[in-house]
Amino acid sequence: MTDQTQKKFTLKLIAINKNEHIRRLRTFGDKLADKVTAIAGSSSFLIVNILLFAGWILINTGQFGQNLVFDEYPFGFLTMAVSLEAIVLAIFVLISQNRQAKHSELQSELDYITDLQADAEINIIISILERLSEKQSIDVSDLLTQLEASQKKILREHPITKNDLAD
Repeated sequence: MTDQTQKKFTLKLIAINKNEHIRRLRTFGDKLADKVTAIAGSSSFLIVNILLFAGWILINTGQFGQNLVFDEYPFGFLTMAVSLEAIVLAIFVLISQNRQAKHSELQSELDYITDLQADAEINIIISILERLSEKQSIDVSDLLTQLEASQKKILREHPITKNDLAD
């Protein structure tokens, strides 16, 4: 083969690293929300909260002496602290969920772009094979019919319905 022939068939494919693309789009707020929800969703966080609340209740019921009581029953300060914790955690969870939804949408878009790239590549490969088969006088019509039948079968076996969009 000559250098000219080798250059003729050099193909530079463009691949998308989806995870890297998504990682670059994350903001400081996204990273913070993910970190907070990861910590708040751990069993360690649960144990710390249980111990903190139990200690608070024991101290404020006078179990360690009346001079340590700072939030008498019905524990108004504890109630306020727990409510504020719940509000802040709920906001971080919502931020994280919104980011995950955007991540899923972007992942779908990147998958679609990859599918379009693959489709273009496959069409070129099929065109090359058709040219080669014409040049060699090889009948491939049965293979093209088989390809069409396979595609129709896939669409029948994997229909998209309104229920798919309801999730």
